[in-house]
Amino acid sequence: MSTPKRLVQFDVDSTFIQQEAIELLAAKAGVFDQVSKVTESAMRGELDFAQSLIARVALLKDLPESVIAEVQQEIVLTDGAAELVEQLHAKGHFVSLVSGGFINIIKPLIDQLKIDFYKANTLEIVDGRLTGRVTGVIIDRAAKADALHEFAEKCEVKIEDTVAIGDGANDLDMMAAAGISIAFNAKPIVAEQAQFVINEPSLHGVARLIKL
Repeated sequence: MSTPKRLVQFDVDSTFIQQEAIELLAAKAGVFDQVSKVTESAMRGELDFAQSLIARVALLKDLPESVIAEVQQEIVLTDGAAELVEQLHAKGHFVSLVSGGFINIIKPLIDQLKIDFYKANTLEIVDGRLTGRVTGVIIDRAAKADALHEFAEKCEVKIEDTVAIGDGANDLDMMAAAGISIAFNAKPIVAEQAQFVINEPSLHGVARLIKL
């Protein structure tokens, strides 16, 4: 019996990459502590994600656009992430990234790894500076779940053959919708609701869990 085609969807910040991109930007703006506290609270599920994102991005107002390239250079992939994508593609599966972070920062990564589908927020830039706003629909927990359904339909994968991997409260809806949910170094609220929990610095264990 052949293995069904899978769609494996990753959260990005603190899951597919080791950092929170908004905190790297906040460090450039001198507001790291303020942003970090709000991020932690949002990931624990104590704050509405969309409202917390709007508040955090507002603190980045007037940063020069050049910081985006700087932050792109600081991003570090989680150990095993690139190999896992390569392994999935080699077996005919699909990979999607959904991020409460920013497409401005992760687009080079998406292109480099040939990620099949992706959604993230867009930082508004006017006259070479961040305006402190995001444009378009905010990618929150509901949007991440919607993306899983949308991408599964596009690549003709049944929803029960999808995998969702995340660490924060804004990943809970997509994890609930997926056939397999994996909490990766996750907040307690996420680990409690996931089918599988990985508490190690590498994503290598995912391949074993989903029997690649």
